[in-house]
Order: sequence, then C-alpha cells, then structure tokens
Amino acid sequence: MDNSKPLISRQAELEQQIHDRLEQFGRFGVDLGLDRILRLLAAMGTPQQQVPVIHVAGTNGKGSVCAYVSSVLSQAGYRVGRYTSPHLVSWCERITINEQPVSPELLLQHLQQAIAHIDPSLPSPTQFEVLTAAAWLHFSISQVDIAVVEVGLGGRLDATNVVNAPLVSVITSLSRDHWQRLGPTLAHIAGEKAGILKPRRPAVIGPLPPAAKPVVHKRLMELACPVVWPQPAIALGGSKAKYGLPGEELVYTLPFSGEHQLVNSAVAIATLHSLRDQGWSIPDAAIIQGIAQAKWPGRLQWVSWQPSEGASMPLLIDGAHNAAAAIMLRRYVDGELASRFEQGDVNQAPFPVAWLIGMLSTKDHREVLAALLRPGDSLHLVPVPDHASAAPQELANLAQDLCPELAQCRTHDSLHQGLEAIADVPSPLKVLCGSLYLIGHFFKTELNAPSGMGMQ
Repeated sequence: MDNSKPLISRQAELEQQIHDRLEQFGRFGVDLGLDRILRLLAAMGTPQQQVPVIHVAGTNGKGSVCAYVSSVLSQAGYRVGRYTSPHLVSWCERITINEQPVSPELLLQHLQQAIAHIDPSLPSPTQFEVLTAAAWLHFSISQVDIAVVEVGLGGRLDATNVVNAPLVSVITSLSRDHWQRLGPTLAHIAGEKAGILKPRRPAVIGPLPPAAKPVVHKRLMELACPVVWPQPAIALGGSKAKYGLPGEELVYTLPFSGEHQLVNSAVAIATLHSLRDQGWSIPDAAIIQGIAQAKWPGRLQWVSWQPSEGASMPLLIDGAHNAAAAIMLRRYVDGELASRFEQGDVNQAPFPVAWLIGMLSTKDHREVLAALLRPGDSLHLVPVPDHASAAPQELANLAQDLCPELAQCRTHDSLHQGLEAIADVPSPLKVLCGSLYLIGHFFKTELNAPSGMGMQ
C-alpha cells in the first residue's frame, strides 16, 4: 500500500512549516540594524562573503531591475541567484537560482540551519534577517556565479547590506516611502539608500529628485565610486526600446508595461555594462533575449477573472503601494490604455475606471488615492488579509473628501466580494491595486498561481 502523500499536500505541509519557522520571529517586527545579521552570518561561516553580488536599492523599480539583470545573466550562461521581497504566494519565490524558486524542502533546511546558529542569550534576529541568512546560505551552497540582491527596506541598515565589495551597487529611484523608519524628507531617505555604496566600487544610479541627488552625489564622491547615471531608454513604439550611445544603441523588447520601464531597463543595462567592464561575458544577444524573457508578476499585469455569474473579465493588477507607483499606474491608464481603448484625448481621463483597492495602514493613503482617482471613477475598498490593513471605511471617507465626484465609493468585507462588485460596474477598465500583499492574496485565492493569466 502506498502511504505517500499527494505532491500538493506535501507541498502545502512544507509551506506551512516554513511559515511556522518564520512566524516565530515575526513578533520582532522591523528593527533595522546590522549587528544581529552579521553575528548570525558569522556563526554560519560568513556565506555572504562567498558570493559575488549586485546590490539593488530604491523606492520603486528594484524588482524590475533585479528581474532584468538576473534574466540576462542567466541567458549569458551564468548560475544566478536572486533575492527579492515581498513574495506574492510562497516564501520560496524570494530566493531563486536561474529564475527557479528554491524548493520548500531546501528552504526549510536552510531556515533550520540558520535558526540553529542563533545565540539565545543575545537579541534575536528579525524574520527578514533569518530569511536573508537562509538566502545567503542557499547561494553559497549552490555555488552561484553571482547573486542579484534586492534591499528589503532602506539600505544602510538593511539586512542585505553585509557585503563589503559588491560588483555593482544600484539605486533605481527615490521617493517618500517608509518615511516613518527612513526619515521625514527625501534627503533623509537618500542618505539611507546611499548606505549601500561601498568604497571605490562601481555604482549605477537612476533618475533622482532634486532633493535627493546632492546627498547621493556627495556620498559617491566621498567613497570614490565610479558611477554611471544612465538616461532613460527611448521608446520606439509598441514594446520596443533602445538604449546606448549613438551608433551603439541596443534595440530590445520590453516585457513589462509602463513608461517607467524605460528607466528600469536602462538602469539594468547600465549595470550589465558595468559587469562587462569588469570582465564578465555578457553578449548583446543575451541582453536582448534576457530582457524579453524577464518575469515580474503583479506589476501592471493583465489577468482574466471569472465572476460567479457572467463572462470572465479582464483585470489589470498592480502593487501601486506608494505615491510614486500610483502616479506611474495612473499615467499608464491615461496614456497607453487610453490609446488602447481609443477614447480620444489621453489627458482628459476620458473613461471611468473601476478601482478595487486595499492598502496597509502604514502607507500614505492620501497621496496614493489622490494620484489614482478622477471624477466619474468607481472605487471599491477591501481589507488586506493577514496584514496591518487600513480600514476600508476610513479610506472611503478620505477618498470622498479628495474626489467628491466619484461615481461610486463602496467598502467590502473581502477581496472576493469586491471582485464580484466591480464585475458589475459598467467600466471598460477594472484595476486591482494598493498592496502587493493584496495582489498575492488574489493570486493565491482567486487564480491559484503566481503567474496569473497573461494578457499583455
């Protein structure tokens, strides 16, 4: 008699064990600082020192840049680790090698090994620090050629900032997010992000606001970092773009929507060029193919959702969890999507949008809603499950104050109820946004797959 459990049951059991191991550290919350993670990594044999690293910070664009760079390096024939956050469905998504997530079995083993090296007589590492230690261990044991590592929060005191000589340090963008922990102004936040820069190590810096650029520039000069400030790529129509000096332009296809990908792809290519300058073999063909094949779900992604009655509906999903990301989303709606729907002047918000939004309590709700909402839009608000969610009714009150001419403003007890409600809204565009955790819940409960059903 075969007593083996079905694969999906075994997978769910392992995922639950991973959750339980990490949950015991969740009570320590976010506590920025390097002492605990460095002590833990030292006890584990300093695995981070055995891995060449590209370190990526920024308010928005980090994930896209990491996806582009790791995909290209995989195409170039390297064994590439990637560490990003947050995940959408599974903790395993955060740690990949050549685009493949770590198996639940291995992640559980790495977590147990990291936990075994924690000194109970000293302050405990946080949940993110334990997971980060497991990621370094996985990359070291797997003998990756290179790891693309995304900063979790800030930079200077982030648990990923434990490598003294990264191959390239990248800052993609800066805006006012996580200001409660990083400082009240863009200058403060810029100082924290610039904390990933290391003496005489190459840096690639995306476009920065005027209040932030002098802070980063000063730090670059202090550390004598060779630096590239890439210009955004040039749109060629459709999904084509080009980047590079005249006569040396690289033409490629962008797999992700939104004009901000002209910036993100340029930052990624400049990072790859910096690696080339250091002797890494990265042919143009690998850059073209790698960018085209990059995957980063949950960001300006089209899916199809089936209501309980009626035909399936196309749904645009995007994290849009801070003001800068919300502005990008609204720009995409008013630009590319207005053209797609053939609704005339793209500057006049020519068609009403049905928004389904849930947000964390820590976010700048006023700025996000002000960026998204226009007269005639419909707004449906839901809680973000299993996280510190903003109250939907409080968001509704704020939204009606910001945009009194909304066609609808309703709250719902669950994401599913909200989805059923916007299915009945007579709008050509329905958008789910406000939190990557909400997007992850959507994938897990409504689509059952992190990739969704692409309709790009």
